[in-house]
Amino acid sequence: GFNVFIVLFIWRVLLGFGIGGDYPLTATIVSEYSSVHNRGKMMAAVFAFQGFGNVLAPIMGIIVTACFKNSIDRDVEYLDYVWRIIIGVGCIPGVATLYWRLTMKESDRFQRLNNNDSATSLITAGSENEKLLVAPEDANEAAESPSFVEHGVGQTLSASLALEEARRPRQLKSFGQYFGEWKHMKVLLGTSIAWFALDVAFYGINLNSSIVIGAIGFAGSISTDKPSKFIIRNCLGNIIINILGSVPGYWISVFTIERIGRKKIQLIGFGALTVLYLILGFGYHQILDKSSGVFIFLFSLAQLFQNFGPNVTTFVIPGEVFPTRFRSTAHGIAAASGKLGAIVAQGGFLQLTDIGGKNAWINRLLQIFALFMMIGFVVTFWIPETKGKTLEEICDESEEYI
Repeated sequence: GFNVFIVLFIWRVLLGFGIGGDYPLTATIVSEYSSVHNRGKMMAAVFAFQGFGNVLAPIMGIIVTACFKNSIDRDVEYLDYVWRIIIGVGCIPGVATLYWRLTMKESDRFQRLNNNDSATSLITAGSENEKLLVAPEDANEAAESPSFVEHGVGQTLSASLALEEARRPRQLKSFGQYFGEWKHMKVLLGTSIAWFALDVAFYGINLNSSIVIGAIGFAGSISTDKPSKFIIRNCLGNIIINILGSVPGYWISVFTIERIGRKKIQLIGFGALTVLYLILGFGYHQILDKSSGVFIFLFSLAQLFQNFGPNVTTFVIPGEVFPTRFRSTAHGIAAASGKLGAIVAQGGFLQLTDIGGKNAWINRLLQIFALFMMIGFVVTFWIPETKGKTLEEICDESEEYI
C-alpha cells in the first residue's frame, strides 16, 4: 500500500486546489457585494473566523486525546487513531457549508460585466451599489430614465457627465497589458510579496508553535511525562497563545479597519512584528532565563500583531485594488505567493531548527522572520489605501479590459 505521507501529500495537494480557489472567490464575492462603508469590515470578519478554527483545533485535540488517554499511555501507537479522527472531524465544517458554496451566485457587478460586450461602458456614481451599465448610444436615454434617478445616480451625476463618460474612448487591455504597466504591476507585486513575507513567519511559527511551546518548557518533557499529558499540554499552550493573541488581533482589525485604513494597519502590523521578532530573536536566551511568562507574553503579542496587521490586510487588500475582470485572478496570485512563503518556511527554514542542538536555532529563525517582516513593511508602500473608496474609484473601471 501507499506510505501514509504519500497519501497525505496527495490529499493536501487536492486541498490546495480547493483553498486556492476559495481564498480569492470568498474575498472577491464579499468585496463586490458590500457597500463602500463596510466592505473592509465584512471581508475582515469573514477572515477572522479563521481564528475560531485555530482555537477549536487544539480543543478537538485535547478531547480526542483524553478519550484515548489510557490506550495512548499504554501504547503510543494509538496516537495513529487520534490524528486520523482529528483530521476527519476537520471535514465537517467544509461539508456543512458545501451546499451554500455551490449555490452561491456571482456578484451583480461580475454578471453585468460578463453579460455586456466590449462596447458597454461602466458608469459609476455615488455608491458602489448605485451604478448602471449602458451602451454608448443609450447614454442620453439612460441618464434621463426613471431608474437612473430612482437609484440615486441622477442626484450625483448629471446627464452630460454620463454622456461624456459613455463617449470616452475605451482602452481594451488584456491581463498582460494591464499588469505590463508598472503602476498596476507594482500593486500586484506589493500584495504578493507582502503576503509571501508574512506567511514565511506566520506558517513558520504557527504550524510549529509546539516547537516554541516545547522550547520554553511549557509542554513538559516527552521523555519523562506520559504521552497523553505531553500532547494535552501542547494543545493547551496553543489555545492560550491563540486566545491571548490571534483571536483578539483578528477582531481588532474587524472593528478598526474602516477607521484606521487597510494600508496603515498593515504598516503597523509589519512594523510591530519586525521589532518583536528582533527582541525575541536577539534576546531569546536572556528572556527565557528570566521568565518564560515574559516570553509567552511577547510571543502572544506577536500573534496579535500578525492578525491586527498583515494576516488580515493581505487577504482584504487584493480583493479591492484590482479591476472586476481581474480581481479574483490577481487575488489568487497574491494568495499563492503567500502559500509559497509557507513552503519556504516549512521546507527550508524550519529544517534549520536543530542546528547546534535541539531547538538551538530558534533564535536565529526569529531574526530571519524579522527581516521578512521588514520586507513586507517596505513593499506595503506600493499598495494604495482603499478606505472609503468605491471599487471603481480604486481600480479606474473607466478603462475596459479583455
